[in-house]
Amino acid sequence: MLTIAYDRGSLTVTGVAGGPPPGPAGTWVWDERIGAFRALALEYRSLVRRLTRLGRPFEDRARDYPELPPPARPLPPPYPYQVEALAAWSRSKRGMVELPTGAGKTRLALMAMAEVRRGTLVLVPTLDLVAQWADVVREHLGIEAALIGGGSFGVGPVTVCTYASAAIHGPLLGNRFGLAVFDECHHLGGETFAKCAEVLIAPYRLGLSATLERADGRHRLLDRLIGPLVYRQAIGALSGRYLADYETRVLHAEFSPAEQEEYRAARRTYRKFVAEQGIALGGAAGWQRFVYTASRSPAGRDALAAFYRQRRLAFAAQAKFDLLAGLLHRHRAERVLIFTNDNRTAYDVSRRFLLPLITHQTGLAERKALLAGFRAGRWPFLVTSKVLNEGVDVPAASVAVIVSGSASVREHVQRLGRILRKDGAKQAVLYELLTRGTTELGTSERRRQHDAYR
Repeated sequence: MLTIAYDRGSLTVTGVAGGPPPGPAGTWVWDERIGAFRALALEYRSLVRRLTRLGRPFEDRARDYPELPPPARPLPPPYPYQVEALAAWSRSKRGMVELPTGAGKTRLALMAMAEVRRGTLVLVPTLDLVAQWADVVREHLGIEAALIGGGSFGVGPVTVCTYASAAIHGPLLGNRFGLAVFDECHHLGGETFAKCAEVLIAPYRLGLSATLERADGRHRLLDRLIGPLVYRQAIGALSGRYLADYETRVLHAEFSPAEQEEYRAARRTYRKFVAEQGIALGGAAGWQRFVYTASRSPAGRDALAAFYRQRRLAFAAQAKFDLLAGLLHRHRAERVLIFTNDNRTAYDVSRRFLLPLITHQTGLAERKALLAGFRAGRWPFLVTSKVLNEGVDVPAASVAVIVSGSASVREHVQRLGRILRKDGAKQAVLYELLTRGTTELGTSERRRQHDAYR
């Protein structure tokens, strides 16, 4: 009889006569070392379904995941679109759901966990989300989640793990879970993180994201790793009723004469080198060629330093700080998140205005304390670079100020999403501070290419 087993991230099948197990060509390879056919653990569901459909008996030694008890208390009543999303996912119990930030993707995942009641692995991009998910699972399911990441390593019926840790430890965990929840699942498109899904047998898979598409096009891999997009709702369709009403405003800063002169000089140095070397900028390839070429000569290194100098001047023009001071005074009675593109500018803002700050260098305990103080209103303002772009729940925040940012549409939508969670009748507002006469204006146009800004 055919026997299926799990072996460190892959499936092995023995007892097969006359060729490989059923499946598309190339799925199975013969492993001479153990005398068995081998495939990615990802193939578990399709193999079991094919064997069952063909009426072929088999012994399943791969599966080693428990059933979960019913939730300790009823889950919060779902919104109609969450019911629709769960129904769409439940048809095959595989697939992705795209909902705006603040629309309750975590609640949807809890609904899926309560429906399938199988050992569940929740994969997240950051340690902040590990802690947040642990709190949610404890509160709503009455289960103490095991945690993997940031020095913790525990495996339980519900386990929350960072993608980075799963890339390392995934082969040891791959048969312990029947449901895999991929939070901020666009991360799974990365070459390293894709392996996190391949080593899991989990027959049930749910991907969650506010912005599925990736600039590199690797979001197309997610259909194979998770399942197809089964449900989507746009920000505009939910704002006002399920999300906060919002508006976006652009404020322009002017260089001082000295800043203007320094910016133009730095830009001339940078552009002159690019032109002389015949480098076509645009996209990752152009940037990589510029950095490589610049590293090979003193003139090139001067050009690279000039590039960063002109960018730094645009990001942190004195007039931006003046605008920010006015906004902090205007919104002094509200909760305000201040975003920057880099840590240096974030530290500048923090020092100038004596504001609490979170960067990737901030320890997890300190982050939790700072976020708790912000949520509770002990301080109304919080500065960050990029670490709060994703997933962190701050319903009271109603104002976001983008002092500087990248051209990424995803980043911009995520930052908007931080202030869209419903909290009474709040009116949310996002400000962009842009320095006139710089590349920031074009960057802003590119990152605003989303329905949320139309």
